[in-house]
Amino acid sequence: MMKAVPILKDDFFMVQRSGMIPGTFELRELKTEVIRKAIHFLIALSPSMAAISRPFTMILLMMGTLVYTYMEIARLSGVEIPFISSLTNMASRSRDRGHFVLGPVTLGIGSSLALLLYPDPAASIGIYALAFGDGFASLVGKMFGRFRPAFLLGKSIEGSAACFTAVFFTSYQVSYDYKTALLAAVSTTVVEALPLNDYDNLVIPLVVGLVVHLAGL
Repeated sequence: MMKAVPILKDDFFMVQRSGMIPGTFELRELKTEVIRKAIHFLIALSPSMAAISRPFTMILLMMGTLVYTYMEIARLSGVEIPFISSLTNMASRSRDRGHFVLGPVTLGIGSSLALLLYPDPAASIGIYALAFGDGFASLVGKMFGRFRPAFLLGKSIEGSAACFTAVFFTSYQVSYDYKTALLAAVSTTVVEALPLNDYDNLVIPLVVGLVVHLAGL
């Protein structure tokens, strides 16, 4: 009789290695990832807002980060905040259950730092790389990722290809320069493949913004 194999990580690759048949776990984790990335994509609004008022956008991002931090601490203390606590629970990966969900914090800080450190269009490209590159990499990797060579450190070729494509397209729409779009796409794909967990929300906009800025934009 087969023994049940405990699931240690929120990753289809680990499920496949354990020999488990894809089922309820995968559907639940995929639903969680869709909710997470729907929130993730919203950060793409910040460049448009910054075009109207960069100081106001930065203040809004930091206030949102502080308010979320307070509510998350309250949730972990047993205080249920209507809608917010439920949304956080739905968007929590297995590794986050019972812990502080850090993603929205690093998302807000990473975008704020990009706006603070880099002029446009470098800041916008860095934030779009975070929103769409990281977002589509995760979704496509979860849904279709099958080929996971060692050099991608557990990430899938399908997810990395989606990351590259999304960043190249959005960067070109901002810069109208193929070289800039290529640099942004390559740098995002490399950083996204690193095992940074939620800290990629900090690293991606900073690295991509710096690369694009040094390229002359």
